[in-house]
Amino acid sequence: MVYRIADNILSPLGETTAENYQAVKSGCSALRRYEHHWNIPEPFTASLFTDGQNEAMAVAGLTRFESLAYTSAKKAIASSGIDVSAANVVFILSTTKANIELIFDPSATDASIYPGTAAMHIATKLGIKTSPITVCNACISGVSAIVLALRLLEAKCYDYAIVCGADVQNKFTVSGFQSLKAMSENACKPFDIERVGLNLGEAAATLVLTRHPMSNSWAITRGAISNDAFHISSPSKNGEGAWLALSAVTKGTDASRLAFINAHGTATMFNDQMESVAIERAGLNTVPVNAYKGYFGHTLGAAGVIETVLSMAAADDHTILATRGFEEIGVSGKISLSPQHISTDNSSFIKMISGFGGCNGAIYVSKEQTEQTVTATVSGSLTKKHHVCITPTTLLVDGRQLAYEGTGKAQITDIYKRYVDDYPKFYKMDALARLGFVATELLLKAEGNRRNEPTLDRAVILFNRSSSILADRKYLESIANADDYFPSPSVFVYTLPNIVTGEIAMRNLYHGETSFYIVAERNDEQINQTLLASFQDPQTHSIIGGWIDYQDDSHYEADLFITELTNQ
Repeated sequence: MVYRIADNILSPLGETTAENYQAVKSGCSALRRYEHHWNIPEPFTASLFTDGQNEAMAVAGLTRFESLAYTSAKKAIASSGIDVSAANVVFILSTTKANIELIFDPSATDASIYPGTAAMHIATKLGIKTSPITVCNACISGVSAIVLALRLLEAKCYDYAIVCGADVQNKFTVSGFQSLKAMSENACKPFDIERVGLNLGEAAATLVLTRHPMSNSWAITRGAISNDAFHISSPSKNGEGAWLALSAVTKGTDASRLAFINAHGTATMFNDQMESVAIERAGLNTVPVNAYKGYFGHTLGAAGVIETVLSMAAADDHTILATRGFEEIGVSGKISLSPQHISTDNSSFIKMISGFGGCNGAIYVSKEQTEQTVTATVSGSLTKKHHVCITPTTLLVDGRQLAYEGTGKAQITDIYKRYVDDYPKFYKMDALARLGFVATELLLKAEGNRRNEPTLDRAVILFNRSSSILADRKYLESIANADDYFPSPSVFVYTLPNIVTGEIAMRNLYHGETSFYIVAERNDEQINQTLLASFQDPQTHSIIGGWIDYQDDSHYEADLFITELTNQ
Protein backbone atom coordinates (compact mmCIF):
# COMPACT_ATOMS: atom_id res chain seq x y z
CA MET A 1 0.00 0.00 0.00
CA VAL A 2 1.04 3.61 -0.45
CA TYR A 3 0.25 6.74 1.53
CA ARG A 4 -0.84 10.24 0.58
CA ILE A 5 1.56 13.01 1.57
CA ALA A 6 -0.07 15.92 -0.25
CA ASP A 7 -2.63 16.71 -2.95
CA ASN A 8 -4.11 19.46 -5.07
CA ILE A 9 -7.18 20.05 -7.22
CA LEU A 10 -7.07 22.83 -9.80
CA SER A 11 -10.36 23.40 -11.61
CA PRO A 12 -12.65 26.26 -12.65
CA LEU A 13 -14.09 25.98 -9.12
CA GLY A 14 -10.83 26.65 -7.29
CA GLU A 15 -7.04 26.43 -7.07
CA THR A 16 -6.72 24.13 -4.07
CA THR A 17 -8.35 20.96 -2.80
CA ALA A 18 -9.98 22.93 0.04
CA GLU A 19 -11.45 25.53 -2.33
CA ASN A 20 -12.84 22.87 -4.63
CA TYR A 21 -14.27 20.82 -1.80
CA GLN A 22 -16.02 23.80 -0.25
CA ALA A 23 -17.43 24.82 -3.64
CA VAL A 24 -18.81 21.33 -4.22
CA LYS A 25 -20.17 21.06 -0.69
CA SER A 26 -21.94 24.38 -1.26
CA GLY A 27 -23.57 22.91 -4.37
CA CYS A 28 -21.57 24.96 -6.89
CA SER A 29 -20.99 23.68 -10.40
CA ALA A 30 -18.59 24.90 -13.08
CA LEU A 31 -20.81 23.61 -15.89
CA ARG A 32 -21.87 26.25 -18.42
CA ARG A 33 -23.69 26.08 -21.75
CA TYR A 34 -21.70 27.10 -24.84
CA GLU A 35 -23.01 27.91 -28.30
CA HIS A 36 -20.78 28.22 -31.38
CA HIS A 37 -17.76 27.94 -29.10
CA TRP A 38 -14.59 26.99 -31.05
CA ASN A 39 -16.82 27.18 -34.14
CA ILE A 40 -18.56 23.97 -33.15
CA PRO A 41 -22.05 23.96 -34.75
CA GLU A 42 -23.84 22.11 -31.94
CA PRO A 43 -24.24 23.65 -28.47
CA PHE A 44 -22.71 21.85 -25.51
CA THR A 45 -22.35 22.18 -21.75
CA ALA A 46 -18.90 21.94 -20.19
CA SER A 47 -16.69 23.04 -17.30
CA LEU A 48 -14.01 25.28 -18.88
CA PHE A 49 -11.44 27.66 -17.47
CA THR A 50 -12.09 31.33 -18.20
CA ASP A 51 -9.59 33.39 -20.18
CA GLY A 52 -8.58 35.07 -16.94
CA GLN A 53 -7.93 31.74 -15.22
CA ASN A 54 -5.88 30.51 -18.18
CA GLU A 55 -3.80 33.69 -18.14
CA ALA A 56 -3.20 33.38 -14.40
CA MET A 57 -1.96 29.80 -14.81
CA ALA A 58 0.20 30.43 -17.87
CA VAL A 59 3.85 29.44 -17.40
CA ALA A 60 6.54 30.74 -19.74
CA GLY A 61 7.76 28.05 -22.10
CA LEU A 62 4.83 25.71 -21.42
CA THR A 63 1.60 25.14 -23.34
CA ARG A 64 -1.84 25.67 -21.81
CA PHE A 65 -2.10 21.98 -20.96
CA GLU A 66 1.43 21.80 -19.57
CA SER A 67 0.89 24.97 -17.51
CA LEU A 68 -2.25 23.49 -15.95
CA ALA A 69 -0.55 20.22 -14.97
CA TYR A 70 2.60 21.98 -13.80
CA THR A 71 0.67 24.43 -11.60
CA SER A 72 -1.28 21.66 -9.88
CA ALA A 73 1.79 19.47 -9.35
CA LYS A 74 3.83 22.40 -8.04
CA LYS A 75 1.16 23.28 -5.47
CA ALA A 76 1.04 19.69 -4.20
CA ILE A 77 4.82 19.32 -4.13
CA ALA A 78 5.19 22.58 -2.20
CA SER A 79 3.23 21.14 0.72
CA SER A 80 4.84 17.69 0.55
CA GLY A 81 8.36 18.59 1.68
CA ILE A 82 10.01 16.07 -0.65
CA ASP A 83 13.10 16.67 -2.81
CA VAL A 84 11.80 16.07 -6.32
CA SER A 85 15.30 16.08 -7.81
CA ALA A 86 16.18 12.85 -5.98
CA ALA A 87 16.54 9.56 -7.84
CA ASN A 88 13.81 7.98 -5.70
CA VAL A 89 11.02 10.19 -7.13
CA VAL A 90 8.96 9.35 -10.22
CA PHE A 91 6.53 11.64 -12.09
CA ILE A 92 3.46 9.94 -13.58
CA LEU A 93 1.23 11.99 -15.87
CA SER A 94 -2.32 10.85 -16.55
CA THR A 95 -3.95 12.28 -19.66
CA THR A 96 -6.00 11.26 -22.68
CA LYS A 97 -5.05 13.94 -25.23
CA ALA A 98 -2.49 16.24 -23.55
CA ASN A 99 -1.42 18.90 -26.11
CA ILE A 100 -3.90 17.82 -28.79
CA GLU A 101 -5.08 21.41 -29.31
CA LEU A 102 -1.68 22.07 -30.92
CA ILE A 103 -2.83 19.91 -33.84
CA PHE A 104 -4.77 22.93 -35.14
CA ASP A 105 -1.49 24.86 -35.50
CA PRO A 106 0.03 24.12 -38.95
CA SER A 107 3.49 24.92 -37.60
CA ALA A 108 3.28 22.42 -34.72
CA THR A 109 5.41 19.31 -35.07
CA ASP A 110 4.07 15.86 -34.31
CA ALA A 111 6.58 15.55 -31.46
CA SER A 112 5.13 18.63 -29.75
CA ILE A 113 1.74 16.89 -29.64
CA TYR A 114 3.03 13.64 -28.12
CA PRO A 115 1.91 13.20 -24.47
CA GLY A 116 5.38 11.97 -23.52
CA THR A 117 6.87 15.27 -24.70
CA ALA A 118 4.44 17.16 -22.45
CA ALA A 119 5.33 14.95 -19.49
CA MET A 120 9.02 15.64 -20.03
CA HIS A 121 8.43 19.40 -20.22
CA ILE A 122 6.41 19.36 -17.00
CA ALA A 123 8.85 17.13 -15.13
CA THR A 124 11.83 19.22 -16.21
CA LYS A 125 10.14 22.45 -15.11
CA LEU A 126 9.35 20.86 -11.73
CA GLY A 127 12.99 19.84 -11.30
CA ILE A 128 12.35 16.10 -11.51
CA LYS A 129 15.38 14.18 -12.78
CA THR A 130 13.99 10.70 -13.39
CA SER A 131 12.24 9.79 -16.66
CA PRO A 132 8.48 10.45 -16.44
CA ILE A 133 5.86 8.05 -17.70
CA THR A 134 2.49 8.97 -19.18
CA VAL A 135 -0.58 6.82 -18.63
CA CYS A 136 -2.91 7.03 -21.62
CA ASN A 137 -5.62 4.51 -20.80
CA ALA A 138 -8.71 6.40 -21.98
CA CYS A 139 -11.06 7.59 -19.23
CA ILE A 140 -9.54 5.33 -16.56
CA SER A 141 -6.11 6.96 -16.99
CA GLY A 142 -6.20 8.67 -13.59
CA VAL A 143 -6.99 5.51 -11.65
CA SER A 144 -4.51 3.59 -13.85
CA ALA A 145 -1.82 6.12 -12.92
CA ILE A 146 -2.55 5.66 -9.21
CA VAL A 147 -2.37 1.87 -9.66
CA LEU A 148 0.95 2.24 -11.49
CA ALA A 149 2.31 4.39 -8.65
CA LEU A 150 1.11 1.80 -6.14
CA ARG A 151 2.99 -0.94 -7.97
CA LEU A 152 6.22 0.96 -8.57
CA LEU A 153 6.38 2.03 -4.93
CA GLU A 154 5.46 -1.39 -3.56
CA ALA A 155 8.14 -2.91 -5.81
CA LYS A 156 10.58 -0.42 -4.22
CA CYS A 157 11.52 1.07 -7.58
CA TYR A 158 10.96 4.50 -5.99
CA ASP A 159 10.12 5.95 -2.59
CA TYR A 160 7.83 8.71 -3.87
CA ALA A 161 5.46 9.18 -6.80
CA ILE A 162 3.91 12.39 -8.06
CA VAL A 163 0.72 11.47 -9.90
CA CYS A 164 -0.82 14.30 -11.91
CA GLY A 165 -3.97 13.92 -13.99
CA ALA A 166 -4.87 16.67 -16.44
CA ASP A 167 -6.77 17.43 -19.64
CA VAL A 168 -8.02 20.52 -21.44
CA GLN A 169 -10.93 20.65 -23.85
CA ASN A 170 -11.03 21.93 -27.40
CA LYS A 171 -12.76 21.43 -30.73
CA PHE A 172 -11.03 18.08 -31.20
CA THR A 173 -12.38 16.43 -28.03
CA VAL A 174 -15.81 18.07 -27.94
CA SER A 175 -16.62 17.30 -31.58
CA GLY A 176 -15.43 13.73 -31.08
CA PHE A 177 -17.78 13.01 -28.19
CA GLN A 178 -20.58 14.77 -30.08
CA SER A 179 -19.94 12.46 -33.03
CA LEU A 180 -20.50 9.52 -30.70
CA LYS A 181 -23.84 11.05 -29.60
CA ALA A 182 -22.55 10.86 -26.04
CA MET A 183 -22.91 14.52 -24.99
CA SER A 184 -25.72 16.49 -23.44
CA GLU A 185 -26.50 20.08 -24.40
CA ASN A 186 -27.50 20.72 -20.80
CA ALA A 187 -26.13 19.85 -17.37
CA CYS A 188 -25.64 16.11 -16.99
CA LYS A 189 -27.82 13.91 -14.75
CA PRO A 190 -25.78 10.91 -13.53
CA PHE A 191 -27.81 7.72 -12.97
CA ASP A 192 -31.05 9.66 -13.48
CA ILE A 193 -33.96 8.33 -15.48
CA GLU A 194 -33.77 11.41 -17.73
CA ARG A 195 -30.01 11.32 -18.35
CA VAL A 196 -29.07 11.85 -22.00
CA GLY A 197 -25.29 12.25 -22.02
CA LEU A 198 -22.12 13.63 -20.51
CA ASN A 199 -20.51 17.05 -20.13
CA LEU A 200 -16.76 17.52 -20.58
CA GLY A 201 -14.50 19.44 -18.21
CA GLU A 202 -11.03 20.89 -17.74
CA ALA A 203 -9.01 20.26 -14.60
CA ALA A 204 -5.80 18.99 -13.08
CA ALA A 205 -5.29 17.11 -9.85
CA THR A 206 -2.18 15.80 -8.14
CA LEU A 207 -1.40 13.20 -5.49
CA VAL A 208 2.03 12.91 -3.87
CA LEU A 209 2.42 9.35 -2.60
CA THR A 210 5.04 7.47 -0.60
CA ARG A 211 5.67 3.83 0.24
CA HIS A 212 6.78 4.78 3.76
CA PRO A 213 3.99 4.29 6.35
CA MET A 214 2.38 7.47 7.64
CA SER A 215 0.04 7.63 10.62
CA ASN A 216 -3.46 9.05 10.14
CA SER A 217 -2.92 9.32 6.38
CA TRP A 218 -5.03 8.13 3.50
CA ALA A 219 -3.67 4.95 1.95
CA ILE A 220 -4.25 3.36 -1.42
CA THR A 221 -4.48 -0.22 -0.23
CA ARG A 222 -5.38 -2.04 -3.43
CA GLY A 223 -5.86 -1.36 -7.11
CA ALA A 224 -7.13 -3.42 -10.03
CA ILE A 225 -7.58 -3.02 -13.79
CA SER A 226 -9.75 -5.38 -15.86
CA ASN A 227 -11.12 -5.50 -19.40
CA ASP A 228 -14.65 -6.22 -20.61
CA ALA A 229 -13.35 -7.95 -23.76
CA PHE A 230 -16.68 -6.85 -25.26
CA HIS A 231 -16.50 -3.68 -27.38
CA ILE A 232 -14.05 -0.82 -27.91
CA SER A 233 -16.58 1.98 -27.26
CA SER A 234 -19.51 0.39 -25.42
CA PRO A 235 -19.36 -1.21 -21.96
CA SER A 236 -20.33 -4.80 -21.26
CA LYS A 237 -24.02 -5.05 -20.39
CA ASN A 238 -23.27 -7.28 -17.41
CA GLY A 239 -20.47 -5.00 -16.19
CA GLU A 240 -17.89 -7.78 -16.50
CA GLY A 241 -14.70 -5.69 -16.29
CA ALA A 242 -16.02 -3.32 -13.63
CA TRP A 243 -17.29 -6.25 -11.54
CA LEU A 244 -13.93 -7.98 -11.77
CA ALA A 245 -12.09 -4.82 -10.68
CA LEU A 246 -14.49 -4.23 -7.79
CA SER A 247 -14.24 -7.85 -6.70
CA ALA A 248 -10.44 -7.70 -6.72
CA VAL A 249 -10.15 -4.61 -4.52
CA THR A 250 -12.82 -5.69 -2.04
CA LYS A 251 -11.73 -9.30 -1.62
CA GLY A 252 -11.62 -10.14 2.08
CA THR A 253 -12.98 -6.77 3.19
CA ASP A 254 -16.17 -5.83 5.03
CA ALA A 255 -18.51 -3.76 2.85
CA SER A 256 -20.11 -2.23 5.95
CA ARG A 257 -16.87 -0.35 6.60
CA LEU A 258 -17.14 1.54 3.30
CA ALA A 259 -18.39 5.12 3.42
CA PHE A 260 -19.29 5.11 -0.27
CA ILE A 261 -18.40 4.07 -3.80
CA ASN A 262 -17.47 7.00 -6.02
CA ALA A 263 -18.65 5.86 -9.43
CA HIS A 264 -17.61 7.10 -12.86
CA GLY A 265 -21.18 8.33 -13.37
CA THR A 266 -20.81 9.93 -16.80
CA ALA A 267 -24.60 10.25 -17.24
CA THR A 268 -24.50 8.31 -20.50
CA MET A 269 -27.15 5.63 -20.92
CA PHE A 270 -24.81 2.64 -21.10
CA ASN A 271 -22.08 3.61 -18.60
CA ASP A 272 -24.37 4.33 -15.66
CA GLN A 273 -26.45 1.21 -16.32
CA MET A 274 -23.31 -0.95 -16.51
CA GLU A 275 -21.88 0.47 -13.28
CA SER A 276 -25.10 -0.19 -11.39
CA VAL A 277 -25.08 -3.82 -12.54
CA ALA A 278 -21.40 -4.26 -11.63
CA ILE A 279 -21.90 -2.80 -8.14
CA GLU A 280 -24.85 -5.09 -7.46
CA ARG A 281 -22.98 -8.13 -8.87
CA ALA A 282 -20.07 -7.36 -6.53
CA GLY A 283 -22.42 -7.50 -3.53
CA LEU A 284 -21.95 -3.80 -2.80
CA ASN A 285 -25.53 -2.62 -3.37
CA THR A 286 -25.91 -1.61 0.30
CA VAL A 287 -23.00 0.86 0.03
CA PRO A 288 -23.95 4.47 -0.87
CA VAL A 289 -22.92 5.53 -4.39
CA ASN A 290 -22.16 9.01 -5.68
CA ALA A 291 -20.72 10.74 -8.77
CA TYR A 292 -19.10 14.16 -9.30
CA LYS A 293 -19.60 14.85 -13.02
CA GLY A 294 -22.37 17.35 -12.22
CA TYR A 295 -19.77 19.62 -10.60
CA PHE A 296 -16.72 19.30 -12.88
CA GLY A 297 -17.95 17.50 -15.97
CA HIS A 298 -15.95 14.56 -17.31
CA THR A 299 -12.34 15.69 -16.98
CA LEU A 300 -10.96 12.67 -18.90
CA GLY A 301 -7.37 11.97 -17.78
CA ALA A 302 -7.86 14.05 -14.63
CA ALA A 303 -11.10 12.33 -13.57
CA GLY A 304 -9.63 9.42 -11.62
CA VAL A 305 -7.26 11.64 -9.66
CA ILE A 306 -9.56 14.60 -8.99
CA GLU A 307 -12.40 12.34 -7.86
CA THR A 308 -10.10 10.36 -5.56
CA VAL A 309 -8.73 13.51 -3.93
CA LEU A 310 -12.21 15.03 -3.55
CA SER A 311 -13.46 11.79 -1.99
CA MET A 312 -10.62 11.93 0.57
CA ALA A 313 -11.61 15.48 1.50
CA ALA A 314 -15.28 14.50 1.79
CA ALA A 315 -14.61 11.47 3.99
CA ASP A 316 -12.34 13.62 6.20
CA ASP A 317 -15.40 15.85 6.61
CA HIS A 318 -17.61 12.81 7.37
CA THR A 319 -19.64 13.59 4.26
CA ILE A 320 -20.94 11.62 1.30
CA LEU A 321 -21.27 14.30 -1.34
CA ALA A 322 -24.50 14.57 -3.28
CA THR A 323 -24.78 13.43 -6.88
CA ARG A 324 -25.61 16.74 -8.53
CA GLY A 325 -28.22 16.39 -11.29
CA PHE A 326 -29.61 13.14 -9.93
CA GLU A 327 -33.30 13.04 -9.02
CA GLU A 328 -34.87 9.67 -9.86
CA ILE A 329 -33.09 6.36 -10.31
CA GLY A 330 -32.82 5.36 -13.97
CA VAL A 331 -30.72 2.16 -13.86
CA SER A 332 -31.68 -1.44 -13.18
CA GLY A 333 -28.89 -2.24 -10.72
CA LYS A 334 -30.00 -1.93 -7.10
CA ILE A 335 -27.84 0.96 -5.89
CA SER A 336 -28.37 3.86 -3.51
CA LEU A 337 -27.79 7.48 -4.60
CA SER A 338 -28.80 10.81 -3.10
CA PRO A 339 -29.28 14.36 -4.45
CA GLN A 340 -28.33 15.64 -0.98
CA HIS A 341 -25.19 15.29 1.12
CA ILE A 342 -25.24 12.50 3.71
CA SER A 343 -23.13 12.16 6.83
CA THR A 344 -20.86 9.14 7.44
CA ASP A 345 -18.50 7.93 10.14
CA ASN A 346 -16.67 5.46 7.87
CA SER A 347 -13.25 6.33 6.48
CA SER A 348 -12.82 3.98 3.54
CA PHE A 349 -14.14 4.27 0.00
CA ILE A 350 -13.81 2.82 -3.48
CA LYS A 351 -13.13 4.81 -6.60
CA MET A 352 -14.31 2.99 -9.74
CA ILE A 353 -14.04 4.06 -13.36
CA SER A 354 -14.42 2.73 -16.92
CA GLY A 355 -13.39 3.78 -20.41
CA PHE A 356 -13.10 3.10 -24.12
CA GLY A 357 -11.13 0.04 -25.10
CA GLY A 358 -13.15 -1.97 -22.57
CA CYS A 359 -10.92 -0.92 -19.68
CA ASN A 360 -12.12 -0.67 -16.07
CA GLY A 361 -10.32 0.26 -12.88
CA ALA A 362 -10.91 0.45 -9.14
CA ILE A 363 -8.92 1.42 -6.07
CA TYR A 364 -9.62 0.85 -2.38
CA VAL A 365 -8.74 3.92 -0.31
CA SER A 366 -8.72 3.85 3.48
CA LYS A 367 -7.62 5.49 6.71
CA GLU A 368 -8.62 2.50 8.80
CA GLN A 369 -5.69 0.45 10.05
CA THR A 370 -7.85 -2.68 10.07
CA GLU A 371 -8.32 -2.36 6.31
CA GLN A 372 -4.64 -1.98 5.51
CA THR A 373 -2.79 -4.90 4.03
CA VAL A 374 0.85 -5.40 3.20
CA THR A 375 1.61 -6.63 -0.29
CA ALA A 376 4.67 -8.80 -0.73
CA THR A 377 7.21 -7.30 -3.10
CA VAL A 378 7.54 -9.24 -6.33
CA SER A 379 10.96 -10.85 -6.60
CA GLY A 380 12.34 -12.37 -9.74
CA SER A 381 12.98 -11.41 -13.32
CA LEU A 382 11.14 -11.36 -16.62
CA THR A 383 11.46 -14.33 -18.94
CA LYS A 384 10.46 -13.66 -22.54
CA LYS A 385 8.80 -16.75 -23.97
CA HIS A 386 8.15 -15.53 -27.51
CA HIS A 387 9.10 -12.43 -29.46
CA VAL A 388 7.79 -10.70 -32.61
CA CYS A 389 9.39 -7.76 -34.38
CA ILE A 390 7.75 -5.91 -37.28
CA THR A 391 9.31 -2.88 -39.00
CA PRO A 392 9.11 -1.57 -42.58
CA THR A 393 12.00 -3.93 -43.41
CA THR A 394 11.54 -6.78 -40.91
CA LEU A 395 9.19 -9.57 -39.89
CA LEU A 396 10.80 -11.72 -37.21
CA VAL A 397 9.13 -14.34 -35.03
CA ASP A 398 11.39 -15.78 -32.35
CA GLY A 399 14.36 -14.66 -34.44
CA ARG A 400 13.13 -16.34 -37.64
CA GLN A 401 12.44 -14.20 -40.70
CA LEU A 402 8.98 -14.69 -42.25
CA ALA A 403 7.91 -13.78 -45.76
CA TYR A 404 5.86 -10.67 -46.52
CA GLU A 405 5.34 -8.12 -49.27
CA GLY A 406 4.91 -4.36 -49.29
CA THR A 407 5.51 -1.67 -46.71
CA GLY A 408 3.34 0.45 -44.45
CA LYS A 409 -0.35 -0.48 -44.40
CA ALA A 410 0.21 -2.79 -47.39
CA GLN A 411 2.80 -4.76 -45.42
CA ILE A 412 0.58 -5.10 -42.36
CA THR A 413 -2.36 -6.17 -44.51
CA ASP A 414 -0.21 -8.74 -46.32
CA ILE A 415 0.92 -10.18 -42.98
CA TYR A 416 -2.71 -10.41 -41.90
CA LYS A 417 -3.76 -12.21 -45.10
CA ARG A 418 -0.84 -14.66 -44.96
CA TYR A 419 -0.88 -15.58 -41.29
CA VAL A 420 -4.30 -14.68 -39.84
CA ASP A 421 -7.14 -13.96 -42.27
CA ASP A 422 -10.04 -14.94 -40.02
CA TYR A 423 -11.00 -11.67 -38.30
CA PRO A 424 -12.67 -9.22 -40.74
CA LYS A 425 -12.85 -6.53 -38.06
CA PHE A 426 -9.15 -6.06 -38.80
CA TYR A 427 -10.11 -3.85 -41.76
CA LYS A 428 -11.97 -1.41 -39.47
CA MET A 429 -8.93 -0.80 -37.28
CA ASP A 430 -6.51 2.12 -37.55
CA ALA A 431 -2.86 1.49 -38.45
CA LEU A 432 -1.65 1.27 -34.83
CA ALA A 433 -4.31 -1.26 -33.88
CA ARG A 434 -3.66 -3.30 -37.03
CA LEU A 435 0.03 -3.44 -36.24
CA GLY A 436 -0.55 -4.52 -32.66
CA PHE A 437 -3.19 -7.03 -33.72
CA VAL A 438 -1.06 -8.89 -36.29
CA ALA A 439 2.00 -8.85 -34.01
CA THR A 440 -0.08 -10.40 -31.20
CA GLU A 441 -1.56 -13.00 -33.56
CA LEU A 442 1.96 -14.09 -34.54
CA LEU A 443 2.97 -14.24 -30.87
CA LEU A 444 0.05 -16.50 -30.04
CA LYS A 445 0.75 -18.76 -33.02
CA ALA A 446 4.33 -19.12 -31.79
CA GLU A 447 3.01 -19.93 -28.33
CA GLY A 448 0.72 -22.55 -29.83
CA ASN A 449 -1.79 -22.14 -27.04
CA ARG A 450 -4.64 -19.95 -28.23
CA ARG A 451 -7.31 -19.92 -25.58
CA ASN A 452 -10.98 -20.10 -26.46
CA GLU A 453 -12.25 -19.37 -22.97
CA PRO A 454 -12.19 -16.04 -21.08
CA THR A 455 -9.09 -15.61 -18.96
CA LEU A 456 -7.98 -13.24 -16.23
CA ASP A 457 -4.34 -14.23 -15.91
CA ARG A 458 -2.91 -12.52 -18.99
CA ALA A 459 -2.34 -8.75 -19.17
CA VAL A 460 -1.70 -6.61 -22.24
CA ILE A 461 0.64 -3.72 -21.40
CA LEU A 462 2.09 -1.69 -24.27
CA PHE A 463 4.31 1.37 -24.68
CA ASN A 464 4.97 3.90 -27.40
CA ARG A 465 6.15 7.44 -28.18
CA SER A 466 3.80 8.90 -30.77
CA SER A 467 0.48 7.98 -29.11
CA SER A 468 -2.22 7.86 -31.82
CA ILE A 469 -0.81 10.62 -34.03
CA LEU A 470 -1.86 9.03 -37.34
CA ALA A 471 -5.50 8.67 -36.23
CA ASP A 472 -5.35 12.19 -34.72
CA ARG A 473 -4.32 13.66 -38.07
CA LYS A 474 -7.00 11.68 -39.89
CA TYR A 475 -9.72 12.81 -37.48
CA LEU A 476 -8.59 16.43 -37.82
CA GLU A 477 -9.39 16.23 -41.54
CA SER A 478 -13.05 15.64 -40.67
CA ILE A 479 -13.40 18.80 -38.56
CA ALA A 480 -10.83 21.24 -39.99
CA ASN A 481 -13.04 22.68 -42.73
CA ALA A 482 -16.17 24.51 -41.62
CA ASP A 483 -17.77 23.87 -45.02
CA ASP A 484 -17.02 20.15 -44.82
CA TYR A 485 -17.51 19.53 -41.12
CA PHE A 486 -18.29 15.87 -40.52
CA PRO A 487 -16.74 14.43 -37.33
CA SER A 488 -16.20 10.71 -37.76
CA PRO A 489 -16.99 8.55 -34.70
CA SER A 490 -15.25 5.52 -36.24
CA VAL A 491 -12.04 7.53 -36.59
CA PHE A 492 -12.35 9.42 -33.29
CA VAL A 493 -12.41 6.29 -31.13
CA TYR A 494 -8.96 5.32 -32.46
CA THR A 495 -7.50 8.64 -31.32
CA LEU A 496 -7.08 6.82 -28.00
CA PRO A 497 -3.93 4.68 -28.31
CA ASN A 498 -5.11 2.15 -25.75
CA ILE A 499 -7.76 0.96 -28.20
CA VAL A 500 -5.15 -1.46 -29.56
CA THR A 501 -5.10 -3.23 -26.17
CA GLY A 502 -8.89 -3.42 -26.25
CA GLU A 503 -8.83 -4.97 -29.71
CA ILE A 504 -6.39 -7.63 -28.50
CA ALA A 505 -8.52 -8.30 -25.39
CA MET A 506 -11.69 -8.67 -27.46
CA ARG A 507 -10.08 -11.05 -29.93
CA ASN A 508 -8.71 -13.30 -27.21
CA LEU A 509 -11.31 -12.89 -24.43
CA TYR A 510 -8.71 -11.41 -22.09
CA HIS A 511 -10.39 -10.00 -18.97
CA GLY A 512 -7.10 -9.19 -17.28
CA GLU A 513 -5.37 -5.83 -17.24
CA THR A 514 -4.98 -3.74 -20.38
CA SER A 515 -2.78 -0.63 -20.08
CA PHE A 516 -1.06 1.78 -22.42
CA TYR A 517 1.94 3.93 -21.45
CA ILE A 518 3.72 6.69 -23.37
CA VAL A 519 7.30 7.86 -22.92
CA ALA A 520 9.31 10.64 -24.55
CA GLU A 521 11.90 8.16 -25.80
CA ARG A 522 12.02 4.39 -25.78
CA ASN A 523 13.74 3.09 -22.66
CA ASP A 524 13.82 -0.70 -22.38
CA GLU A 525 14.98 -0.57 -18.77
CA GLN A 526 11.94 1.53 -17.86
CA ILE A 527 9.65 -0.78 -19.84
CA ASN A 528 10.99 -3.88 -18.10
CA GLN A 529 10.77 -2.18 -14.69
CA THR A 530 7.12 -1.30 -15.29
CA LEU A 531 6.23 -4.78 -16.54
CA LEU A 532 7.99 -6.42 -13.60
CA ALA A 533 6.06 -4.20 -11.18
CA SER A 534 2.83 -5.17 -12.94
CA PHE A 535 3.24 -8.70 -11.61
CA GLN A 536 2.30 -7.19 -8.22
CA ASP A 537 -1.23 -7.98 -9.43
CA PRO A 538 -1.78 -11.54 -8.18
CA GLN A 539 -4.12 -12.25 -11.11
CA THR A 540 -1.40 -11.61 -13.70
CA HIS A 541 0.61 -14.71 -14.66
CA SER A 542 1.83 -13.54 -18.06
CA ILE A 543 1.97 -10.31 -20.05
CA ILE A 544 1.85 -9.46 -23.72
CA GLY A 545 4.06 -6.40 -23.56
CA GLY A 546 6.57 -4.25 -25.35
CA TRP A 547 6.83 -1.43 -27.85
CA ILE A 548 4.19 -0.53 -30.46
CA ASP A 549 4.61 2.73 -32.38
CA TYR A 550 3.18 3.95 -35.69
CA GLN A 551 4.24 7.48 -36.61
CA ASP A 552 3.51 7.09 -40.33
CA ASP A 553 3.69 4.47 -43.06
CA SER A 554 7.49 4.72 -43.17
CA HIS A 555 8.17 4.81 -39.43
CA TYR A 556 6.61 2.10 -37.30
CA GLU A 557 7.65 -0.77 -35.10
CA ALA A 558 6.07 -3.58 -33.14
CA ASP A 559 8.55 -5.17 -30.76
CA LEU A 560 6.27 -7.36 -28.66
CA PHE A 561 6.80 -10.39 -26.47
CA ILE A 562 5.05 -12.76 -24.09
CA THR A 563 6.73 -12.56 -20.73
CA GLU A 564 6.38 -14.39 -17.44
CA LEU A 565 7.88 -13.92 -14.01
CA THR A 566 10.76 -16.22 -13.10
CA ASN A 567 11.26 -16.37 -9.35
CA GLN A 568 14.78 -16.13 -7.99
